[in-house]
Amino acid sequence: IKVMKRNILILLVSLLLVGCQGDIVYTTFKSLPLVGWEADSSLCYNPVITDSVADYQMLITIRHTDAYPYQNLWLFVDIEKDSIQITRDTIECYMANERGEWLGGGLTVRELPLLYSADYQFASSGEHHISITQGMRNDTLIGIKEVGVKIIRNEQK
Repeated sequence: IKVMKRNILILLVSLLLVGCQGDIVYTTFKSLPLVGWEADSSLCYNPVITDSVADYQMLITIRHTDAYPYQNLWLFVDIEKDSIQITRDTIECYMANERGEWLGGGLTVRELPLLYSADYQFASSGEHHISITQGMRNDTLIGIKEVGVKIIRNEQK
């Protein structure tokens, strides 16, 4: 029950932050092949950041079908600037509760926004490179349709 409450809280906070957003500076979805997401295949995003003083919300949105076979999804997230790695994170996304009910919205394709960071600050302006790789120990992961990255400049206080 504790895990379910935490999952619901994460989902509600993510949805609340999406609703109370500042300026969207980047939003892109990458589609995955019908055969699935290969374990060695990274999805690459290249946001251009003009304000390195501002704080940003970063969201990762997962679009999946009922064919996705697990309750969770492990992701490796790397952020680079000028070919220098800035951060590397391993995150666990809960896709369904312990009763197997999907989190997020949608009917045939479910969409689950996940808050990666509420106050990320880029060290410098310019183009950054974000790569996301699945970490589920499957050579090919089925059921994930698209993965998106959204970066929102927080409103100045």
